[in-house]
Amino acid sequence: MIPDIVPAASIDEPYVGLRAFQADESDKFFGREQEAHQLSDLWQANRMTILHAPSGMGKTSLIQAGVLPLIEPYKTDVLPIGRVIYSSSFPTPALPEHNPHVFALLSSWSPQEAPMRLARMTLRGFLARRLSRLDPYGDPVLVLIAIDQAEELFIDSVERRPYREWFIAQLVEALDDDPNLRLLVSIREDLLGELQSYELQLAGIDREYFPLGPLSCAEAVHAVEDPLAKPQRAFTETRRAFADGVAAALVQDLRMVDLASASTAEGATLPLLETVEPVRLQVACSTLWRALPPEVTLITSAHVRQYALTDPSLTEFGDGVLAWVAASHSYPGGPAGLKAWLRANFVDQAAHRQRVYQGQTLTAGVPNAIVRSLASRNILRIEKVLDEHWCELSHDRLVEWVTRDAYTSMVDERPPTAEHFLHQAELALAEGNLVVARGQAELAASITADDLQLNAEIESFLGNVAYKQDEFQRAVDHYETAATLFTRLGDATEAVGRLLAAIGRVRMYQGFPDQAVRELTAALDRVGGGDVSIMTQLGWALWYGGEPSRAKEILDGLLLQEGRVAEALRARGEILADLGEPEEALRDLDQLGPLQYPSARAARALALGQVGRSAEAELEIAEALSEAPDQATVLIYAARLRQLADDRSAAADLARQALAAPPPMLPVHLRGLAAELIDSGD
Repeated sequence: MIPDIVPAASIDEPYVGLRAFQADESDKFFGREQEAHQLSDLWQANRMTILHAPSGMGKTSLIQAGVLPLIEPYKTDVLPIGRVIYSSSFPTPALPEHNPHVFALLSSWSPQEAPMRLARMTLRGFLARRLSRLDPYGDPVLVLIAIDQAEELFIDSVERRPYREWFIAQLVEALDDDPNLRLLVSIREDLLGELQSYELQLAGIDREYFPLGPLSCAEAVHAVEDPLAKPQRAFTETRRAFADGVAAALVQDLRMVDLASASTAEGATLPLLETVEPVRLQVACSTLWRALPPEVTLITSAHVRQYALTDPSLTEFGDGVLAWVAASHSYPGGPAGLKAWLRANFVDQAAHRQRVYQGQTLTAGVPNAIVRSLASRNILRIEKVLDEHWCELSHDRLVEWVTRDAYTSMVDERPPTAEHFLHQAELALAEGNLVVARGQAELAASITADDLQLNAEIESFLGNVAYKQDEFQRAVDHYETAATLFTRLGDATEAVGRLLAAIGRVRMYQGFPDQAVRELTAALDRVGGGDVSIMTQLGWALWYGGEPSRAKEILDGLLLQEGRVAEALRARGEILADLGEPEEALRDLDQLGPLQYPSARAARALALGQVGRSAEAELEIAEALSEAPDQATVLIYAARLRQLADDRSAAADLARQALAAPPPMLPVHLRGLAAELIDSGD
């Protein structure tokens, strides 16, 4: 069983603990009034505003509970706060080709909308279709959009870079299209430099930075006392209050250490700053509130010492986090081993925090996935110094907890639910941690009873994880199980159809185009014969099966009926280039604007070469190969270009690489062509 970390405070408590404040909790969000007004003004005044701070400073809370309540609805049109990563149980292969960051942001803005529709949209297209709102004087109102946790754009940057560049380009396009659009970006301090490389492209000089620091002691006292001052929520029925001076004393005990001025001499006293870290304050206050006996109405210094300060709250918090992270990542040493690793690497001989270098994959011998989990839960903090990433304990008071040898589990032992595990799995998948995502989803599956809907969603989710891991047969098995469960529900025709479409696409990647055609045809029977995405996938499946002419016929009919559909234009354009119809291929591909998919760029390069535009073809194929050096179709198109240039040796080498490339493998007819190129080059 994977335990919960410190239980999240409920909305009926005055303190939120480890979680962020929500938009409807402004009546208990105090201490940030000045920052909230400043950030609200900057957001509305500038094309782009960048909120940056280390983890634990409360960026999300400031936006949701501080800034949003200040926005005047008759003057602005505010979209829901967006994220750039997303995961769900919707079968991923059933979606049309899309940018995952764009899809995630659109899903944040319109969570009830069909994923199939959102996956086809651009940011500009989504915003343009919304009805323009006017103020009382008939002028267009400002449209405010915000991206929280933008550091997610820059994790695993090598793999995600093409999508990131495309996402940034779409943001620029949307901002250019609407002069009333205002963008707020919230990002962790250590990755601010990554965002700054795009700031001129995004906003030119029309941008402002807003650094968020810790709470001053006076602000922290307001954050402790003021949630109890007004009878606005159920928790105020207890009529609890702090005795005079007690909140201020609590704040003094939680002040941050001034590491810059700290002496390294043994026994030296650590200098304290007049600031408090918001997350530490909320954890202490939440722990205090939940531990107080019901009859207590006046909170005294004795209560604070007993329930809120270092030993009780930090042990519950820290050991709870270690239990979750160790179990989630299957860490061999368990939580005690993680604590020993923290002690050995992040605390020096003088019992001060010390920084540790973060490598490409490991930090002091531990995978960076674990380090990121500890950072996201405020045990560690990651900072960027001179283009290198360094880690340290997020708070000086964690030193005392880390240096205790014993690990004592004080976590919430309430039996976890399947929904809890599925939620944790979705978070892990969104973060790219496939092993944890699979483990959490399997735990969810192991404790579900007769809830067919939930079981089906878990199976579909497990299919998505397997698909991301390129374990295609396991993905098919999970999708088939999900389809069976949805069929038993009796009212899930659409869901079953999407699962069959997902299976069809996976079968195509496995090299079974005939099976793919059967699955996709069955999906059309469920969903409806005119479904654009399934019809497009059917065209691809026929092409992979060695029937490019038949594939073209299907796409011709689809485009004649539906008009300019990007995914169908791209498919037909690639197939036309393969069929040796370069002018028609360029006509389709050039309608798509800048091409983002490497195979489409490679097909366009082949078409350019076929019409004699060799210099352009070489530039296009070089870009495609740099983005997808091991994609089979890109390699075979590059080989055909070399054949056009009468470079048989290079063509043969590229053809060999195409045949050896990972899935999806070459279509049947192109495998034969690859063999011919190899023979002619030898």
